[in-house]
Amino acid sequence: MIRAVVFTLLLSVLGACGADSVYAPIEEVNRRAYQAPGPTTLTLMTAINNRSGAGGHSALMVSGSQRVIFDPAGTWWHPTAPERGDVIYGITPQILDFYIDYHARPTYHMVMQEIDVSPAVAERVIQLMQAHGPANKATCGQSVTGILQEAGFTSIRRAWYPDRIMKNFAQLPGVRERKIFDDTVDEHSPERPGVRAVTDDGIVFGN
Repeated sequence: MIRAVVFTLLLSVLGACGADSVYAPIEEVNRRAYQAPGPTTLTLMTAINNRSGAGGHSALMVSGSQRVIFDPAGTWWHPTAPERGDVIYGITPQILDFYIDYHARPTYHMVMQEIDVSPAVAERVIQLMQAHGPANKATCGQSVTGILQEAGFTSIRRAWYPDRIMKNFAQLPGVRERKIFDDTVDEHSPERPGVRAVTDDGIVFGN
């Protein structure tokens, strides 16, 4: 009985954490592959409720031989970003903006926490994401923290709640954080009025 009540509460809190499994053709995945310039990185992305401060969703982005997003039980979709088993491919700058804009809304903001990693670690994380398969509903936090632990980030505790994972991830050395707020509900565009980004040192970008 207690477990049923707890799981019901999780489903209500993790409202963005539940979707059907999708397997795009591998040919489309390979065709859309995108490698971002710069260092190899991991980025924890967390949707935070603007009123309660509770976490609504966790996702993990890797930039290595290609840039992908592990979006366990996520609901975001774009026709030019093929998905296989909760791994989204073809994360160009524009597609990344679309993904962020989908989650940053009047009721939620996005917290982006990025760290530099070696190319070997980046590839290991991508492999773990691909091997994970579709996540069950409301298990985004468990899935993300499980991947991080398997990749060697043993200080990251397994957790259900995205806000707790975010706070734990912030303790890793070298984490760079920014918060993205969006007060509008119109089409995806990071430059339209109402969108602003705040870095961990308080600098505000945008309108």
